Amino acid sequence: MSKEEIVNLTVHELQEKLKNKEITITEITEAYVDRINEKEENVQAFITTLTDEAIQNAKEKEEKIEKGELTGEFAGIPIGIKDNICIKGTKTTCASKMLENFVSPYDATVIEKLNNENMIYLGKLNMDEFAMGGSTEYSYFKKTRNPWNLNKVPGGSSGGSAAAVASNMVPWALGSDTGGSIRQPASFCGVVGLKPTYGLVSRYGLVAFASSLDQIGPITKDVRDSAMLLNLIAGHDKKDTTSSNIEKKDYTKSLKNDVKGLKIGVPKEFFGEGINKEVKQSLENAINKYKELGAEVEEFSLDIAEYALATYYIIGCAEASSNLGRFDGIRYTYRTEKFDNLKELYKKTRSEGFGSEVKRRIILGTYVLSSGYYDAYYKKAQQVRTLVMKEFNKGFEKYDVILTPTSPTVAFDIGSKSNNPLEMYLADICTVSVNIAGLPGISIPCGVDSQGMPIGMQLIGNKFCEETILNAAYAFEQAIKFRENYKPEYKK
Repeated sequence: MSKEEIVNLTVHELQEKLKNKEITITEITEAYVDRINEKEENVQAFITTLTDEAIQNAKEKEEKIEKGELTGEFAGIPIGIKDNICIKGTKTTCASKMLENFVSPYDATVIEKLNNENMIYLGKLNMDEFAMGGSTEYSYFKKTRNPWNLNKVPGGSSGGSAAAVASNMVPWALGSDTGGSIRQPASFCGVVGLKPTYGLVSRYGLVAFASSLDQIGPITKDVRDSAMLLNLIAGHDKKDTTSSNIEKKDYTKSLKNDVKGLKIGVPKEFFGEGINKEVKQSLENAINKYKELGAEVEEFSLDIAEYALATYYIIGCAEASSNLGRFDGIRYTYRTEKFDNLKELYKKTRSEGFGSEVKRRIILGTYVLSSGYYDAYYKKAQQVRTLVMKEFNKGFEKYDVILTPTSPTVAFDIGSKSNNPLEMYLADICTVSVNIAGLPGISIPCGVDSQGMPIGMQLIGNKFCEETILNAAYAFEQAIKFRENYKPEYKK
């Protein structure tokens, strides 16, 4: 097989070729390393590449497999990791000057799980600084570009992960989602992004942005790969007090390609003002496709959209302000060179070490938590959060799945919104309510617009009902065959 053919395969296709001895682990890894060397200059998806280590690792694993010392269906499969997930002995920068030289002394729980499978890391992927942003333009190191059009953003904050998967530089990747940071870049880059139920995947070793909203999840080429990676990373972890202890499931068994009788609710509030016409049309085509496949689709009212965004930014910024207090120049972060006293050390370190978007959110978060404003903002936001949960619960009494756009638009031009934070925040309008309620959501491609840019559809499930949205996504994916019909063209 040619290297071009290898990197086009999904992970389950790679496994099939390995099983049939058509390719080797070293050939797979070398194909991806060559692809990174070819495409990274244009796409800029990586902060740290681990290509030399990956090839060495692949050769060692191959020897062990030949001797029968190493078994497992994921042994030697490469993966990319968002740079806010800790890998022992590797830089974890969160795309910030503050952590530019921080080398993690331990593995995140999800990394331990991947190590148990003997997977190979191709590198740490670019992101918005401390996961704050929706375009990967707020990285201290570089601006990642969308493989479908290099003048467009890949989305954020997991833009490096989505762009690396879309450009075939990694077969799959891990991202993190606080308000849409897996789903929105997956939508912009024409790949599959799954945000699991809060508590299903351990957050231990994920550098915190907003602890009650953050969740690690997979970004993959197709839905089967998404189910497979979720199988590997899901599960209770005693090191994470918010981790849920529920029975382990095999999510690949839920991919039955049958949605007859599935009840899909379509909230009319998500299709109103602000939704791009071509995005709306593509979603309407998807709804008709579900009807053809035998699903029961009905419009209903989910009156939370206008409150969800404000609620998210109050809670998210408040928790960010608290979580980022640890980066003070005293222990393991960037430290300013010139200071006369402790107060000046703190002030100058944080002023120089954090970017503008992170500072903006820290200031807003500190404000809403301050004396005299706590009740008016933070407490009120937590009360609205409860209302959002209740509205979703009401919806799931009637429907199995709720269908919305992932983003109101396709990927926008680099630089077009980075100086307008409010406009950037509005790009999260369709995704944030899922994090507020702690629900699972998946974004899958449902078409392209007239400029050839991918459009994403979001399917939301009830808590711990990942198998329902995975099957609904899988059935749609099999019906429209997006990957076979559309490919990034790297337009400049």
